[in-house]
Amino acid sequence: MKYKTNLRKLTASIAFGAAMLFSSQAMADGHGINLEGKTIEWIIPFSETGGSAKWANFYAPLLSEALPGEPTVVVKFMPGAGSTKGANWFQEQSYDDSNGTLIFGSSGSTQFPYLLGDPRVRYEYNDWNVVLASGTGGVAYLPPDQAAKLDGPDASNLRDTDFIYGSQGATRLDLVPLLAWEMLGLNVEPVFGIKGRGDGRLMFERGEANIDYQTSSSYLKGVVPLVEEGSAVPMMSWGALDADGGIVRDPTFPDMPTFKEVCSATPGCETSGPQWDAWKAFFIAGFPAQKMVFLPAGASKDAIATYTKAFDAIKARGDFAEISAGRLGVYPQMTGQEATAALQLATNVPQSAKDFVTNWLQERYGVSLN
Repeated sequence: MKYKTNLRKLTASIAFGAAMLFSSQAMADGHGINLEGKTIEWIIPFSETGGSAKWANFYAPLLSEALPGEPTVVVKFMPGAGSTKGANWFQEQSYDDSNGTLIFGSSGSTQFPYLLGDPRVRYEYNDWNVVLASGTGGVAYLPPDQAAKLDGPDASNLRDTDFIYGSQGATRLDLVPLLAWEMLGLNVEPVFGIKGRGDGRLMFERGEANIDYQTSSSYLKGVVPLVEEGSAVPMMSWGALDADGGIVRDPTFPDMPTFKEVCSATPGCETSGPQWDAWKAFFIAGFPAQKMVFLPAGASKDAIATYTKAFDAIKARGDFAEISAGRLGVYPQMTGQEATAALQLATNVPQSAKDFVTNWLQERYGVSLN
C-alpha cells in the first residue's frame, strides 16, 4: 500500500539518516535566486503563542543568514478557523507575484482538515512546494492533584474527574489527544474555539482547564517552567516512530511514558483494533512531519533549490544540534526527497482511519464533514 510504503521510507530515513537525493538543479553550485534587499514574509496560520510561532521564530533569523543576499525574514500570523483561513489565503497566492518572498508554515492542524474533507478547506497541498519538513512530538500534562492519582502509567484512577480542555477544534491536531483520552476512558470536555495551543496553555495556567497538551517546542518553552515550579506534571508523550513504524519513546522525552505504554497499562484501553489504528494513523500524519515550509504554486526550480540549500546550510551549522534541542526538541529536520516523502505521509492516511474518525467526530462532537 502507498501509505505503508511512504511510512517505511520516512521511518527508515529518520532512524538511519539515509542520504538525501536531490535533482540536478538542487545540486547546482551556488544559489538560484538573489534576495538581497528583500523582505521574506513567513505566514503562520496560528496565533503568536503556539508551537508554530516558536518554530518559525527559531528558524527566521537563521534563514535570513542562509539565504542569498541575507534578506529580512518576517514572521506574520494569520490565525482563524483552525488555520484554514491562512492556508486558504496562501492557496490564492502565486510565486510569480511574490518572486520568492513568500513562504508558508503548515502544521498538523492544517493537515487534518485537509485529510478529513473539511468543507472550509480550499487549499491543495499538491499545488505547493515543500522545502522543509520538521518532525515533532507532543506531551499531555496535568495539575499536580490529578497527576497524584496516576498509578504508574495506569490512568484509570483519573476516570472520576471531569476534565476541561482548551481546544482549537476536533478536526484539528487536537483530535490526537482527544481520541487518546477517550481511549483511556477519561471524561474530557473540550472548550472549542481557541486560536492556538498557546492559548490552551494559558487556560491551564489560569485554572480554566485542568488537562492540556502541547507540541514539543511549546512544551519545552512554556510548560517546562510550570513543571519546574510544581504547577504542572507530565502525563505522557505521544511517542515517536522507529524504523518499522512502531511507537517508541520520544527522543526528546526519553524518561516519559508514551501513550501506547499508558494505554497498555490502563484497563479497557486497547493498542490494537480499529480505534488504535485510527489514532496511530493520525498521529503519524500529524507529528513525524508536523510542521512544513512551502513555497507557493508556480515556484521555479531555482527558488526551490535556493530555499532547500538554505535550510541544508542551517542544518549543517556546527551549533545546530545544540541550539535546536532546547527550542524544537530532538527530531529530524528534512529537506529534498526526505521532505517530499514526509509530505506524502502527512497528507495521506488509510480510508479506514478517515472513516473511523469521521464517524467518531459525528457521534462524539456532532461534527459533520459532509
